[in-house]
Amino acid sequence: MAAASAAARMLPDGGADDEERWLAEGIAGVQQNAFYMHRALDSNNLKDALKYSAQMLSELRTSRLSPHKYYELYMRAFDEMRKLEMFFREETRRGSCSVVDLYELVQHAGNVLPRLYLLCTVGSVYIKSKEAPAKDVLKDLVEMCRGIQHPLRGLFLRSYLSQISRDKLPDIGSEYEGDAESINDAVEFVLQNFIEMNKLWVRMQHQGPVREKEKRGKERNELRDLVGKNLHVLSQIEGVDLDMYKETVLPRILEQVVNCKDDLAQFYLMDCIIQVFPDEYHLQTLETLLSAFPQLQPSVDIKTVLSQLMDRLSNYAASSPEVLPEFLQVEAFAKFSNAIGKVIEAQPDMPVVGAVTLYVSLLTFTLRVHPDRLDYVDQVLGACVKKLSGKAKLEDSRATKQIVALLSAPLEKYSNIVTALELSNYPRVMDYLDNATTKVMAVVIIQSIMKNTTCISTSDKIEALFDLIKGLIKDMDDGDQDDELDEEDFKEEQNSVARLIHMLHNDDHEEMLKILCTVQKHILLGGPKRLTFTVPSLVFSALKLVRRLQGQDGDVTGEDVPATPKKIFQILHQTIEALSCVPSPELALRLYLQCAEAANDCDLEPVAYEFFTQAFILYEEEIADSKAQITAIHLIIGTLQRMNIFGVENRDTLTHKTTGYSAKLLKKPDQCRAVYACSHLFWTDDQDGIMDGERVLLCLKRALRIANAAQQMANATRGSSGSVTLFIEILNKYLYFFEKGIPQITNTVIQDLIELIRTEKQSDNAVVDPSTEAFFSSTLRYIEFQKQKGGSIGEKYEQIKTSS
Repeated sequence: MAAASAAARMLPDGGADDEERWLAEGIAGVQQNAFYMHRALDSNNLKDALKYSAQMLSELRTSRLSPHKYYELYMRAFDEMRKLEMFFREETRRGSCSVVDLYELVQHAGNVLPRLYLLCTVGSVYIKSKEAPAKDVLKDLVEMCRGIQHPLRGLFLRSYLSQISRDKLPDIGSEYEGDAESINDAVEFVLQNFIEMNKLWVRMQHQGPVREKEKRGKERNELRDLVGKNLHVLSQIEGVDLDMYKETVLPRILEQVVNCKDDLAQFYLMDCIIQVFPDEYHLQTLETLLSAFPQLQPSVDIKTVLSQLMDRLSNYAASSPEVLPEFLQVEAFAKFSNAIGKVIEAQPDMPVVGAVTLYVSLLTFTLRVHPDRLDYVDQVLGACVKKLSGKAKLEDSRATKQIVALLSAPLEKYSNIVTALELSNYPRVMDYLDNATTKVMAVVIIQSIMKNTTCISTSDKIEALFDLIKGLIKDMDDGDQDDELDEEDFKEEQNSVARLIHMLHNDDHEEMLKILCTVQKHILLGGPKRLTFTVPSLVFSALKLVRRLQGQDGDVTGEDVPATPKKIFQILHQTIEALSCVPSPELALRLYLQCAEAANDCDLEPVAYEFFTQAFILYEEEIADSKAQITAIHLIIGTLQRMNIFGVENRDTLTHKTTGYSAKLLKKPDQCRAVYACSHLFWTDDQDGIMDGERVLLCLKRALRIANAAQQMANATRGSSGSVTLFIEILNKYLYFFEKGIPQITNTVIQDLIELIRTEKQSDNAVVDPSTEAFFSSTLRYIEFQKQKGGSIGEKYEQIKTSS
């Protein structure tokens, strides 16, 4: 009959204004009848009070309101019913009316909905009076409420029943507690009410036209808490211990969840179960709970619910370490892993992102609960690989994001890439990332190594590591060009690889050599654009090993030779030679000179000479820019000056070449500076160093001639002789060697040069330059300072006159 009434009074196609009007009419009806009801209550007129309360409650029979508006109307009536309940209680306490008679009396109300609201209200008073067992009254009420089968009206009626009975359940320690079986009655009452409410809630989805299905879904979502409150009440019953939960409560709830076959209800109720019941209950009933997941509708967002369950249990394990043995006892990991496998199998159309999200949650759970079980971690990664097998590289950005989360989790947990390298399935998961994300993941791995200052110390692990970060160290196969990458991003990526190379270390010389060979193999395949970033790091790492091996030597034959400087220098030669394809001659020249200096310290003259030869070849054939030539020649001079291993013949060859290059620079001032810098090649302070004063003087005189030529050229082209800065710079060189005690440089020579500078300054064509004036004045002050200081140096300066 109620269903027929509901069908007759379906919500018409009215707009929001109509609904507001209907709500206003309903509220007005409630308020008017409540007014008369209060007047009857004040005059203790029970008959009129029941009449007007029934008329007030009749306003709730409407089918024209949406759930949100109906709730507003219901709350107005609910507030009035609390006052009526207080009146009934007072009447029965005074003895004016028997509660049994009142319980019978309200059942004569004309309409079923007001009758049941009144019955529930009197039932609350009936239980409170304890004139009948609470379980009998509750059973009667929950059965009576079956009389309303309209989904919306039935839901709110049963919600009212749940509200007024929640503090009157025959629970342990409750004043309404009966015999030993009363707990079962309390649980049965709540479960029955929950089941009926859920049926009504689900039925809402199937009433009305198909075109309004989405709207009904939203309306149902607003009502979900009415159903969920029953589970909350169940969780608060003291008598529901683990055994009862395991044997009765959970199976009954899950049976209803699975059988309702409604995706909204299944998702919400599974989430409710996880949220309201204790963690230890979930742990001990894990198998039962997880068995329901594969039976849910394919459209249910299982990954979110399962993830919440795993997150909750992992938080439980983290906050209470003493319960960890229980996780092992119930085989939590195996059960979760098995359940996820069954869910994915039961839903073949599940998107990849859903499956990967489940594995991310399982991995997070594993890392928090069983951090020491690397086999579990690898098992999760392996399951993910199995799901992805047969698929091309992921294009779904959400799935890609979840894969990155999956791969990042072990790095964050263990703070050590070495641990991740032990996971055989880790690189297999990475293979499914697109090239851009592979690079991102490689950067994450390198950042983890840097952050935790992880030292990777074996060639096998480095081989595995470079396989993981291959996106950064070589071009990928699909033609993804680096041109598409922002230049700054590319530099940052390659600089991170360069920093990584410095983190590779082993105190064992043989293993360190293997590490260097492994790194060399990978970076030489990286393409010319990367070499300028990675080769220098490899070279300096190798030179560190050379310094450690300094003094060792041996013939290099075969592959399995011990680590010796010669062997390493061979590797260095091959590595630097690769820069020729970039080309980057300036960088290669610098690295050759670094190697030459290291070979010098190892007493390997032929090796050092070869590196210098390569540097000279680069200078002659590859470096054409005049500024680059200036920098290169000064680097050569500086390095050669520090070399003490060369015999006379080799040194003469190298110094001759260097001075020749110096004199051939494009600009005269540059020639002059390079030539006077060459003077240091013929005089060193080492005990066994070269001290050839004649050649020092020769260089300085040659520099003076070039400076003079520069002056004449300036005079011819610009009409002025230009600055005398070059002469002052040469004077300072003379002073340096004068103090070193070179016999060929006398005070007379210095005095002549001072006079020459003064003459040049006073010439008509001279350019006045304040900085040059200051430079010359400082030089003269230095001479005076040395005179005043006295000693052997002061005596040498005595005969030099600084004043004009």
